[in-house]
Amino acid sequence: KQLGVTELAARLGLGKSTVHRLLATLAEERLLERDAGTGRYRLGLGIYELGAVVTAHVELHEAAMPALVGLRQRTGETVHVAVLDGLEAVYVERLDSPHTLRIFTRVGHRLPAHATSTGKVLLAGLSAQTLDARLRQWTPVALTPRTITDEAMLREELRLVARRGWAENVEEGEVGVASVGAPIRGIDGSVAAAV
Repeated sequence: KQLGVTELAARLGLGKSTVHRLLATLAEERLLERDAGTGRYRLGLGIYELGAVVTAHVELHEAAMPALVGLRQRTGETVHVAVLDGLEAVYVERLDSPHTLRIFTRVGHRLPAHATSTGKVLLAGLSAQTLDARLRQWTPVALTPRTITDEAMLREELRLVARRGWAENVEEGEVGVASVGAPIRGIDGSVAAAV
């Protein structure tokens, strides 16, 4: 559900300027997200990171976990599920490899989407308009010498990912580490998450 400043001010019995400041602070901390089109607010991924349950992610957990267990058993590798928050891949599920290699240690971990296979899948699943808007805010970060930091190269990579339906990451996020990402689609066919 999304609520606007005026509606929240009335419900809380506070002035609109006070509510606006509170909402801006909560949005800055990613506890709320502001819909750029409507100006209204909804719960953000920061709530999930703090351990609260966001309904969409609970459904994602229930739907994805059997496939994750099977994938880990067949590959012997770490498997995880990520969602997109701005230009970051946020890992919301994780099953560790039985091997000793540990890439990162916790659910809620964030990485620049352009440097991960799941992030590339999520970016490639955006509409052209949404991708354009997000890339206007992109400050390329090179995590390794192989990280894509050129916008034209990133766009070409995302077109390739969209065409073939999966993404790869070979030492773009961390030297010595490679991964493959694939979309998890919602009932409408849109990319809801990536594995």
